Amino acid sequence: MSIIKQMTHKRLTASMVIATLFTLSACSDNDNDAMDTPEPTPVPTQDYRVTVTNLTANQPMSPIALIRHSADMTAWQTGGSASLPLETLAESGDSAGFADMDGVDALVNGQGVLPSGMTESIELKLSQDEVSSISVLTMLVNTNDAFAGLNSVSLVDLTINTKVTFSSIAYDAGTEANSEAKGSIPGPADSGEGFNAMRDDVDRVHAHPGVISADDGLADSVLSASHRFDNPVLSISIERLR
Repeated sequence: MSIIKQMTHKRLTASMVIATLFTLSACSDNDNDAMDTPEPTPVPTQDYRVTVTNLTANQPMSPIALIRHSADMTAWQTGGSASLPLETLAESGDSAGFADMDGVDALVNGQGVLPSGMTESIELKLSQDEVSSISVLTMLVNTNDAFAGLNSVSLVDLTINTKVTFSSIAYDAGTEANSEAKGSIPGPADSGEGFNAMRDDVDRVHAHPGVISADDGLADSVLSASHRFDNPVLSISIERLR
């Protein structure tokens, strides 16, 4: 091998060694950087459990709607006209419209229809800046437009391991006449129509007067005495877990 070839070979070998050392050094730096990068601090949460019990004899409740919202928002106003989301829920059990209301931060739904005598719990994990107020709504599905729930309850002052319990009467959305007629009730007693945009009642929210039923002389009613209800219709508890 000539001297020129030997020198060229040595230069190439030296270059390869330098390149290898540089690569190892870069890998070492990257590993150190990865090891030195602190993991993000978990955001502490305040955890709550909302438990709803259906107290009626034969009024299944539509899937529970749990709404987290600002303190100045109300889901309904007794004596006032029902909002479109409230009308829709009270006539069909569909709560989706509340998600688009001003002041609403989140809408969580229960697993499904809540049968008479049954209980369901929904848990919430909220960061400190998310803690405000909640409302709970559900429809008595064997009615024209009855609903029940909690209206704007603050979570701010609820301390750890504390539980508060409320009772809810049945409210009438005032958007659909309580005819109890065939085809007008979405529940299993009729499997009729749900939401109807026409308002043919007093157009104000008020305490529900109750079900009459065919057994009590309302000839056109598809309901029976089993569908009648006394107040309260729901028991609702809110517990702060941590």
